[in-house]
Amino acid sequence: MINHPVGRPAQPGPDTAPPPPAADPRPTAPRAAGPGGAVRAGGAVPTAVAPRPARILVLLAAFVCAACGLVYELELVALGGYLLGDSVTQTSVVLSVMVFAMGVGSLLAKGLTRRPATSFALVEYALSLVGGLSALALYCGWAWLHQPRATLVALIAATVLIGLLIGAEIPLLMTLIQRIRQEHAGRAVADLFAADYVGALIGGLAFPFVLLPALGQTAGALLTGAVNAVAGAAVVLWLFRTEPAPRTRLLLWTGCGLVLALLALAAACTGAIERAARHALYGGPIRFATQSRYQEIVLAGGADEAPRVPAQRGAPPLELFLDGRLAVCGPDEYRDHEALVRPALAAGPSGRVLVLGGDGLALREVLLHPAVRSVLVVERDPELSGLARRDAAFAALTGNAFDDPRVRLVQAEPMGWLRGSAERFDVIVSDLDGAVSGGKYRSLEFFGLAAGRLAPEGRLAVRGGAPDAPGGGLWADESGLAAAGLSAVAYRAGGPSGEDCGEPGPASAFLLAARTAPGLGLSPDVPAPRSLTVPALRAAEARLAAGRPSPLPPPHTLLGP
Repeated sequence: MINHPVGRPAQPGPDTAPPPPAADPRPTAPRAAGPGGAVRAGGAVPTAVAPRPARILVLLAAFVCAACGLVYELELVALGGYLLGDSVTQTSVVLSVMVFAMGVGSLLAKGLTRRPATSFALVEYALSLVGGLSALALYCGWAWLHQPRATLVALIAATVLIGLLIGAEIPLLMTLIQRIRQEHAGRAVADLFAADYVGALIGGLAFPFVLLPALGQTAGALLTGAVNAVAGAAVVLWLFRTEPAPRTRLLLWTGCGLVLALLALAAACTGAIERAARHALYGGPIRFATQSRYQEIVLAGGADEAPRVPAQRGAPPLELFLDGRLAVCGPDEYRDHEALVRPALAAGPSGRVLVLGGDGLALREVLLHPAVRSVLVVERDPELSGLARRDAAFAALTGNAFDDPRVRLVQAEPMGWLRGSAERFDVIVSDLDGAVSGGKYRSLEFFGLAAGRLAPEGRLAVRGGAPDAPGGGLWADESGLAAAGLSAVAYRAGGPSGEDCGEPGPASAFLLAARTAPGLGLSPDVPAPRSLTVPALRAAEARLAAGRPSPLPPPHTLLGP
């Protein structure tokens, strides 16, 4: 029990120390920056404008930096697919390493928050140079070094460095926002991350729809780097210009100018550097090169004169490269396209034909058949289908097939077009590379959609994988066709592919499928093919059938291995 004294409280004596003053409930003003621009704990950095617009400008800087950061990330993902193939693996490696590096960068940024504005400017300058020059540097290294492992190591190193710098941005921006005006941490985080995520959305949409088709990989990266540098300079050299000491501010101005000058110099030299790298990579003169929304297209070699002039002696062969892979070797491409098309158009009605893939070479073989009344070509990339109209030598290789009045060209993704169409065809010829796009053009889903577009007696001709490829290859393709309700016969082309272009490989394998087992033959009312005969086709069929596994491996699916 506590006893309380009764009566008036005792008065303090003359020698008694006065009680401590009560705490002032009113908030104290933050302390100003210390000497040299350092900010003491709880201090504020004076800004060029009032706190509210200053805060909005910092959030805008976060928006811009996030957009640039995602462009760098998508750039590295695209480069991994272009330079090293296996886009799923490269995407997984780049994204996982990038996220890890961002976490490490955020931790390392703790030591930079004493001078947040100056540190932010330095981070953005470094990110501008590394991100802006990464595409050009990696492409040149890949073209000249011819070391896939070194290219992979360089790609990972660039990913780590860019991830570290991107990860350092958020802690520094958070510190700047709190130095402008102290507020609840949850609200500050919500505002900053909202600006960051919206910026990432804009960067993610700008990369495939604006930067890549309009500027290409390297120029787009350089422009992004310049924007990044300007955003960093705007925050420090104007909004927080009182934080750095005068000498530091002068050095930051100089650094910004040097970064922009280096990026501008790289942009001015990009064309010459890319031409030299492509010449080293592909050999011979580069006739046409572009980076479309879907792929890099390079046409190299061939005679310099128009096709009506005899080719110069010793002229390099005409070669078409898609994302660095040899897609067409001019001197021997007829072997593949004759084998793909001729048996399909000899086995039954062929009035209405659908060709999936639009380089024009399979179309050339289709149009040789007088029974063909109409041909619909579906190609997703207008740059590829337009190549025959841009280059005279390639147009001659296609036989000017796109000028034939029976031909109608549709720009669409082939698998999506199959799903949305209701048209029926006597013959469908798939001139699509089954190894790209995650193998979706040799999946059960693709075969099922194509089978749905066949007339009752229609035939489907597709490129098959190698018979001994991991995962089943050719036989997994046959299994997919069987699951789609089609009976298929496997056969090989008339000779090795790529031999005349210095990249020899085994003869390509194909599958001809229909609702009833088709027979292999050649149409007698067209010029005889240069590489095929009926006995050779049937002998190739017999050799493959002898190695056919039983049971067949499971078909490849979009969600399967």
